[in-house]
This record gives sequence, structure tokens and C-alpha cells, in this order.
Amino acid sequence: MRQFKIAFFIFISIFIIDQIVKYGFANLGWDANGSVMSLKLAYNYGVAFSMLSFLAEYLKYIQLFIVIIGTIYLLKNRDIFYKYHIPIALLYAGGLSNILDRFTYGAVVDYFYWHYMFEFAIFNFADVIIDLAVVIIIIMQIKESRKQKNI
Repeated sequence: MRQFKIAFFIFISIFIIDQIVKYGFANLGWDANGSVMSLKLAYNYGVAFSMLSFLAEYLKYIQLFIVIIGTIYLLKNRDIFYKYHIPIALLYAGGLSNILDRFTYGAVVDYFYWHYMFEFAIFNFADVIIDLAVVIIIIMQIKESRKQKNI
């Protein structure tokens, strides 16, 4: 139960922060230009690097279906949730925030634009949180694998 409370707090905090920032860019005209990175509103109708943008209208439902399947899996395998509750909370916060964008704005609200030395995709805080969750899971898996080899 303690893990669920921690995960819920992380989820709510990240989700709310991300939605507030996206609201600012989408509705309040937040914008800033820098020499390395700019903060500039962009809508992503696809997934990473605008892939699958031809599915724009359906992506929100496809992604929501994937979240539901993942939730069912976690309900049936609670030990996995308890072990990975922090990265799971991060994944859900970032993923569901981006899905909410699709319902609210018709696309994911992006705003971090890296342009120093090379042009990079525009992304958002939720994307960074999702990447962080994946890194945490990979590190946990590597540690677990090393521990099992030493047994």
C-alpha cells in the first residue's frame, strides 16, 4: 500500500505540473528564444519524431487502449508494480498527460526545441519523464541481472 501512495503522489504531481506548463504554452503564449534551446509551442500529431502522424485522430484511442492493457497486466501482476512503482508512476504520468493533450488540443503540446549544433525534435516535460522512467527500469534490470549472476 505504501508503494501505491508513493506512486500516486508522483503521478499526480508530475501530471499536474505537465498540464499546467502545457496550458501556458497552448493558451498564454509562453515563448522564449535562446542560443542553445528555445521554448516554442508546437503540436505533435504523431508519436516520437512525429511518426505515425497519419493516425492522428486514432492515436489517442490506440494509446489509451495500450494503457488499459498495461493496467490490467499490473493488476494481475502486482509484484511487478510494487517492484517498479516509481518508474511506473512516471510512465503513467507522462503517458496519460500526453494522451490528455490529444483529447484537449487534438495533438500533444510540445515546447522544448533544442537547436545548438544540430536541429533536434521538439519535446515536452512528459516526454522527458517517460524517458527517465525507461532509464530507471533499464538500470533496475541491469542491477537485478548482475545480482542474479553473483548468486
